[in-house]
Amino acid sequence: MPNPTTYVLVHGAWHDGRSWNRVAPLLTAQGHRVFTPSLTGHGDRAHLLTPEVGLTTHVEDVVGLILDHDLNDLVLVGHSYAGMVISSVANRVPERIARLVYIDAMVPTHGENAIDVMPLTRVMIDGAAGSAQPWRIPPLPEFPAPLGLFGITDPDDIAWLRTTLTDESVLCFQQPAEMDNPAQASIPRVHILCVGSEPEGVTRRPVPETQPNGEPSRVHELKTGHDAMITEPVELSALLLDIA
Repeated sequence: MPNPTTYVLVHGAWHDGRSWNRVAPLLTAQGHRVFTPSLTGHGDRAHLLTPEVGLTTHVEDVVGLILDHDLNDLVLVGHSYAGMVISSVANRVPERIARLVYIDAMVPTHGENAIDVMPLTRVMIDGAAGSAQPWRIPPLPEFPAPLGLFGITDPDDIAWLRTTLTDESVLCFQQPAEMDNPAQASIPRVHILCVGSEPEGVTRRPVPETQPNGEPSRVHELKTGHDAMITEPVELSALLLDIA
């Protein structure tokens, strides 16, 4: 058996580490080491959500995990908003990361925030502005199939997901990604796109033909909704195992 790989799987906005519950066992069953942290304000850390929680907080969460466990040669995976997180983590500890994987994720350049990468985020911020707590953005609503709730249409899965979702702080979408460390550009990147049920009005930024390290971009597609780790865990796990 090849040497085991260390995966750090970072959830997207409103979700928590439990979103990887169907993927993590498939990776560990192959002998790999898997971490699925819940970012500040989510999961068992939901009570820590404040207006001061932002992208920088979440970057510190992941950097702290990597340093506390002395992780090296790891595959750092980010879903959705966590593309912002893993990009900035790579800026902080590039020497510890073997590969970055973006799953249907925001892919910033240095100095961009989530609004720059996905302008629809501004609509959500504006929508919360008139509420009693304008710094809190509630999870997206469920839409008719095939959009469902974050691309999930199975009623049981939707009911379960609802129990895990919590509000996101506006600051998470306002703070810019930091990617000014030249060493981070050398890290190979892989993009996994969820296709076939994209919401109307949501435009995905095209993946550049060339990675920052000069190599051709590696792009895979999964025909599924946005939360592929819940809707297609076997296929997603197979991709993660293959690209490691």
